Amino acid sequence: VQLQASGGGFMQAGGSLRLSCAASGRTLSGNAMGWFRQAPGKERVFVAATNWRGGNSRYADSVKGRFTISRNKSRNTLYLQMNSLKPEDTAVYYCAADDTEFLSVPHLLEDSYSYWGQGTQVTVSS
Repeated sequence: VQLQASGGGFMQAGGSLRLSCAASGRTLSGNAMGWFRQAPGKERVFVAATNWRGGNSRYADSVKGRFTISRNKSRNTLYLQMNSLKPEDTAVYYCAADDTEFLSVPHLLEDSYSYWGQGTQVTVSS
């Protein structure tokens, strides 16, 4: 399985970006998927995840109400809509897929995810 993240860029505070994560190699329609981010000098942390149905989504407190995770199973693609961006959202964003299928509740810990994309940089200026 290969995951390709895209859509990052430079944005002013208050703006929006939409990240995409395209999967190839096999379908991930039965797998939970998520987004993590790593700010400069900090550890990678959980941002959002969704179950294999595209529901039961979970969000970090820092992004609740601003970010929305979704997936298009027919296109084998995961998305992260980021609104009301803040400078503290600046990070490299990684998409990931859980190897366990048909989870009702997606995992929040990165150790649970087996497949990772290469990351896409998001920079938010004040």
